[in-house]
Amino acid sequence: MTDKTTDKPSATGRIPRRDGRGTLGAAPIFVLVEPQMGENIGACARAMLNFGLSGLRLVNPRDGWPNEKAGAMAAGATIVIDQTRVFDSTVDAIADCQYVIATTARPREALLPVLTPNEAAPALKKRIAGGEKCAVLFGGERSGLSTKDVMHADAIVSIPVNPAFASLNLGQAALLIAYEWAIADDNETFAVPEPEMIPAAKENFERFFAHLVKELDEARYFYPEDKRVNRQNKLKAAFQRAGLTEGEVRSLRGVIKALVTKRKQD
Repeated sequence: MTDKTTDKPSATGRIPRRDGRGTLGAAPIFVLVEPQMGENIGACARAMLNFGLSGLRLVNPRDGWPNEKAGAMAAGATIVIDQTRVFDSTVDAIADCQYVIATTARPREALLPVLTPNEAAPALKKRIAGGEKCAVLFGGERSGLSTKDVMHADAIVSIPVNPAFASLNLGQAALLIAYEWAIADDNETFAVPEPEMIPAAKENFERFFAHLVKELDEARYFYPEDKRVNRQNKLKAAFQRAGLTEGEVRSLRGVIKALVTKRKQD
């Protein structure tokens, strides 16, 4: 995992942080993919702290990091700005997460579950209460998330905006998701799963899927080539919906290896 920053949180990411105005508990991480304007990054940071979130990650910000304009726009949300982490790719930014949702105005393209913001927030709270690290992906200002980035997620959150004018400012989108997180019912009792039932970290899931694709390539499963992307996305979405655990990912890699060994022996 390539992290361009050196200030890293604990392995669980669940240690409360204090900024002088209250304690911040466990919450989803916001990941901004290729953001362009420092002002929009700062607006996201401000919206996050308004509603009790502080984990911000950036993927290839256009103007680099740190960014003076982001700090100015954050208007005092220094705890978010100071702890922001920068990554080379979306895969790296979510490698340690077990559950990821992607914000997009094109929800039907990815074959993933589609949630509204007020459905996404309780789902995130339930998983975080169970010990999972969760993230929300936001795309850049120009074109949002690519289909490739969306396919790293487990679900999509679609904000019900006017279809004739669906473009939201990055800070506005972050504000809506953070608000829904803040008002989601904290009093609901969530059953904490056994450790072995927690989904695999994205890093290990991606390794499994890359292994599967490699061997399917060898078997010419994706022939003809023009069907590759669609078939690959359908397979990935199916496995992501399954919520594979670390043990299941290891077992499936063993299954792939056994099938390949048998094929080569034959």
